[in-house]
Amino acid sequence: MAKAANVDKVKRLRGWVQNYDWGRCGAEAQVARLLALNSGAEVKPDRPYAEFWMGTHDSGPSFLADGYGEGQNVGLKEWIRKNPNVLGHKVLEKWGPDLPFLFKVLSVAKALSIQAHPDKELAKELLKLKPNLYKDGNHKPEMALAITEFRALCGFITLEELKGVLDIPEIVELVGNASAKQVLDIDKQDGAEKVKYALRSVFTQLMSASKEMATKSIAKLKSRLHVESQLRCLTEKEQLVLHLEKQYPGDIGVISAFFFNYVKLNPGEALYLGANEPHAYLSGECIECMATSDNVVRAGLTPKHRDIQTLCSMLTYKQGYPDILKGFPLSPYITRYLPPFEEFEVDCCILPKGASTVFPAIPGPSIFLVFLGKGTFRIGSREDIVTEGDVLFAPSNTEITITTSSELQLYRAGVNSRFFHTSL
Repeated sequence: MAKAANVDKVKRLRGWVQNYDWGRCGAEAQVARLLALNSGAEVKPDRPYAEFWMGTHDSGPSFLADGYGEGQNVGLKEWIRKNPNVLGHKVLEKWGPDLPFLFKVLSVAKALSIQAHPDKELAKELLKLKPNLYKDGNHKPEMALAITEFRALCGFITLEELKGVLDIPEIVELVGNASAKQVLDIDKQDGAEKVKYALRSVFTQLMSASKEMATKSIAKLKSRLHVESQLRCLTEKEQLVLHLEKQYPGDIGVISAFFFNYVKLNPGEALYLGANEPHAYLSGECIECMATSDNVVRAGLTPKHRDIQTLCSMLTYKQGYPDILKGFPLSPYITRYLPPFEEFEVDCCILPKGASTVFPAIPGPSIFLVFLGKGTFRIGSREDIVTEGDVLFAPSNTEITITTSSELQLYRAGVNSRFFHTSL
């Protein structure tokens, strides 16, 4: 059973929505649906609804919902500072009186910027050097769990694939023959460092091309592919590049897509991204979890500030297709996604009509999102009806039993369970 001290510390939350221009518009966005259900806000049909945030980050903090005896407009962050024991001693010791994770839902209509998130050391340095651009001293490892088919660019392609890309005339034009030759001349006997150096050199050359050169080369590429499409089927990557060009005409990020793995997640599959790994989400809807940070270094597919020099110097230049997590069953109804980061994990619970399941007491805090359906949360002797759009904060050492009379789909974010047993 839940520890009596924590029963009354389970709190309903109001999430926060970010209306970035790449979001889905109006009622077609899951983010908009959740916002309306969670807070009663009106959904505007022509407004983009990009991200629904649940957590304590200053850029989009959650508040305690009314009716829980805490007064109005009490932020979750402020409430945790006043009640630090809700985090459990191990979490408090490691991260202080704050949630180490940020939980989100994303509705992506249009490609996000080509970006990477700095590691802790670089994050602190950037905060010191460019505080007007980088306002956050934390790293931001993250994981995206697909709700619908979800597409992304992530990490660099293999050396073999890269050699194929350097046959594309418009790319050679931008990077120069010398940089292209450096890669083409590498063979399997050459060490990993030499490969990394050549990739870094050619990618930096590409991303540093002038706006004028990029626009000219992309126009050439576009017209060549249109001609060739009459004679052959374009590759998936070529089709993607043409699609990105419509979204971001003349942007160097369009052509850089050839350098990255094109990843398609099916619902229930997850992709995780470490520090200093390049990526761009392209389309679809997902659950996202990350360390509490909003640190982003951008270099393409964006009208926002680009920091090409920082991005190109910070990347790991690791090559090959990323790992895809399919989750593992915790129980007949709960699947857990466990990335190699100690700040977070995500559980997906799909409970059929008339079924019941238990989330056992754990030594850290959790946030629950009721995504679809309706059910009953039993915590100690207290019972609460929960419906889609409800967000709840559960303190450490709280056992929760869920029953449902309709199908229920919910997600839980919490500190990575490995953190409590071993160091990762």
